[in-house]
Amino acid sequence: MNRKKLTIVVVIAALVAVFIGFDGHQLLTLENLQRHQAGIEQWISENMVTALAGFIGTYILVTALSLPGATIMTLAAGAFFGNLTGLLAASVASTIGASLAFLVARFLLRDTLRKRYAQTVARIDKGVAKDGAFYLATLRLVPIFPFFLINLAMGLTGMKLRTYALVSWLAMIPGTFVYVNAGTQLAQIQSVGDVVSAEVLLSFALLGLFPLIAKAVIGLIQRRRLYSRFEKPKSFDYNLLVIGGGSAGLVSAYIAAAVKAKVVLIERDKMGGDCLNTGCVPSKAIIQSARVADTMRNADRYGLESVPVKGSFRTIMDRVKRVIAEVEPHDSPERYRKLGVDCIAGEASFVSPWEVDVVHNDGRRERLSARSIVIATGGKPALPPIPGLSDMAPLTSENLWQLQDQPQRLLVLGGGPIGSELSQAFARLGSKVTQVEMGDRLLSKEDPDVSELVLKHFRDDGIEVLLNHKAAEFVEEEGERVAYCEHEGERVRIPFDRVLVALGRAANTATLNLAALGIEPDDNGTVPTGDDLSVVYPNIFACGDVAGPFQFTHMAAHQAWYAAVNGLFGSFKRFHVDYRVTPWITFTSPEVARVGLSEEEAKARNIDVEVTRYDLGDLDRAIAESRAGGFIKVLTRPGKDKILGAVVAGPQAGEILAEFTLAMKHGLGLNKILGTIHPYPSWNEAAKFAAGEWKRANAPQGVLGLLEKLHDWRRGKSDAGTGSPARGHS
Repeated sequence: MNRKKLTIVVVIAALVAVFIGFDGHQLLTLENLQRHQAGIEQWISENMVTALAGFIGTYILVTALSLPGATIMTLAAGAFFGNLTGLLAASVASTIGASLAFLVARFLLRDTLRKRYAQTVARIDKGVAKDGAFYLATLRLVPIFPFFLINLAMGLTGMKLRTYALVSWLAMIPGTFVYVNAGTQLAQIQSVGDVVSAEVLLSFALLGLFPLIAKAVIGLIQRRRLYSRFEKPKSFDYNLLVIGGGSAGLVSAYIAAAVKAKVVLIERDKMGGDCLNTGCVPSKAIIQSARVADTMRNADRYGLESVPVKGSFRTIMDRVKRVIAEVEPHDSPERYRKLGVDCIAGEASFVSPWEVDVVHNDGRRERLSARSIVIATGGKPALPPIPGLSDMAPLTSENLWQLQDQPQRLLVLGGGPIGSELSQAFARLGSKVTQVEMGDRLLSKEDPDVSELVLKHFRDDGIEVLLNHKAAEFVEEEGERVAYCEHEGERVRIPFDRVLVALGRAANTATLNLAALGIEPDDNGTVPTGDDLSVVYPNIFACGDVAGPFQFTHMAAHQAWYAAVNGLFGSFKRFHVDYRVTPWITFTSPEVARVGLSEEEAKARNIDVEVTRYDLGDLDRAIAESRAGGFIKVLTRPGKDKILGAVVAGPQAGEILAEFTLAMKHGLGLNKILGTIHPYPSWNEAAKFAAGEWKRANAPQGVLGLLEKLHDWRRGKSDAGTGSPARGHS
């Protein structure tokens, strides 16, 4: 605690001590007030200004320090100053005191909470910024909520002081008036409980609903204004209309059909989207071919004879196409029609918040309407405006799969997951790969030690990794393709045959006619979404790559549940999408799998963490398979076993990570993992051993020392714990 905070704590403690020392809690009672009423009234009549200033100052002090007596002070305001002056004095004083308590709580505690619970505080602040004034007014209007707790609790949020003071002042006036008015009849009051009867409390409870009703009315007015320039159809063709047949769209349509809603799915190209046709499925197929090639080339690791890898690149790509064809029926229009989904091959564009124009792939046009619409149009690789790049027939993760001839010299732009996965795959299949990354490391979203491990393996695989290089220009020189990169003020010349661009993705929104609805996409094409995944209009939703912020297939499916359910049932109940436990995997060798915070993110957010590390080289299964190498890192609160994040860098990382993901999702700590039986020898034992490392680091040394003395004593050691032999032994 810094000196300023310590000073404030000391001052508050001293004032509270003075209050108690002078029996303030005895003075501010109804009985004492009634006993001295006549004398106090006489003194006030002779010293009105001094009395009023003293009253306001005392009231502010009592409220600011959260001391008992605010209710009696409010009664006193009516008894001694009358309704109008008393109401004004009490309401102003209570607001100032509440604001001071609010500021003290914020100054003393908010930074600590924000440091320890950054994500939770951020979510609360976001909610408070949106609806905090309404809920504060409700709490103020209902006297059963202790006001001093409201002062302290709201001080821990991000609410602005002026908002807090204004809402508090206005919302406390009705309750303050009741007590001030009762104070004018002080002699007739038998107890404070007589002031607010059950009927009055019920009235306040109903009054407390007013801000929530006002919020609903304001929301209704805003929605009517939002929709005012469009004519709503009297009936709808569908309950849910889904644009896009990738992972997000397929799951949205599936959920709608499962609950018997009438749903249509519109896809202009191939069902399954990027994941099936150009992303997850083909990339994992070629990565597996590359792994087999690496195993054959290094068979001596397993006591076998290493062999030169021979094969046709066309045969490898044919296998990739067969894999896609084998998975394809899972996402086919035929399957979804059997599930009850109307599938249309065509392109949709918005006409109104409920209607789209559809141009079928056969040229037919029609207009369809739905109560809710889900945008799930996915994304595409982004091509940066580097001079000459477009003349190089650049490859991307989208058109790569049409290759028939293997590039002898492949230049890869980008050190993220896609660029890294494909760089290693092509290198293991025999291409000479140069990977260019403008940052100082690969996989920049991971910790530096993870990036360093991957970099080492890449260089072992023969990949030339050029960090801190920025692609500046592409040219043809004497019939050869050349890239020029900037590096520490110099131009670096890189000849190549084909270039693969893996520099991020942009969302597909160009053909949706979002301008007709006044929806403006972000720079990367993604549409702005609320916590419920709605896009400006309460009946339009987005999920998957077009929504962000995570462009993973499993995140698209996760978001699709919220989009579909809110689209179908949002008039009754809306669910906010939950990103708290989001795992992901980069399928390089070694694999990199992570969930939750990284060590670098924790430092950036000033979150204190304990880092537990386990070396996968110690795992029996890894040794048996000659695949030792890599590690697990688990982040927890210091001395606590609750998992804040975990990263696995090594073989089978994705499978090992699943246990940590499950534990985080359901609030299970490392002790629970340690107490779970894991089959031997398995890769998942690594999770248990990581938990064991944490347990050893947090073992109670004092207790263990006492146990050592106990065991020595039970063996007959009279000088237990000294390390010297007991008498009679040598």
